[in-house]
Amino acid sequence: METNTKGAATFYQYTLIRKINLSAVLLRVYMLLPLLIVVLETIFLSWWSVFYMLLAAPVMLWIQYVISRSLLLITGHPIAKRWSISLHLPWLGYMPDQYIGYRLFRKVQLHNLWIGLCIAAMFIVWAPPAFTASLVASHIWLLLLRLYMMFSVARGEKDGVLKFNKTDVSFYAQ
Repeated sequence: METNTKGAATFYQYTLIRKINLSAVLLRVYMLLPLLIVVLETIFLSWWSVFYMLLAAPVMLWIQYVISRSLLLITGHPIAKRWSISLHLPWLGYMPDQYIGYRLFRKVQLHNLWIGLCIAAMFIVWAPPAFTASLVASHIWLLLLRLYMMFSVARGEKDGVLKFNKTDVSFYAQ
């Protein structure tokens, strides 16, 4: 970290370690995955699966938002201008707007994964199997690219920051 000689601003210098681009083929496969899941659910579970998937996606977005925001508030990380809800593909959900520490992002996404799966599993008791399957499928689908990027960006290096752009993820060392 270097400070300006006038003392007015702080400049952060990051070194790009790895940049992973989202190819057009990967994005197309990612976009078609929910359609494939709905078709499989319709064949094997119920024709109501189309409706259940349309209901499950916003429910899981809300559950992931609550988990992420709660974790950030409990751990005391500032979230006011750093995190926001993104409605743009491929980064749907509660995502960082700025550079985010890899460890913090990893912690939030892994908590999202496991707590979200536990919440979806609770629906097994009183919801139709097709709705529970839709919850699990939409949950995994929403986190799939984030988890892929998280594990492929930082192989071996745990200290650094991530920057999410529309078609890529950059991993910087501080």
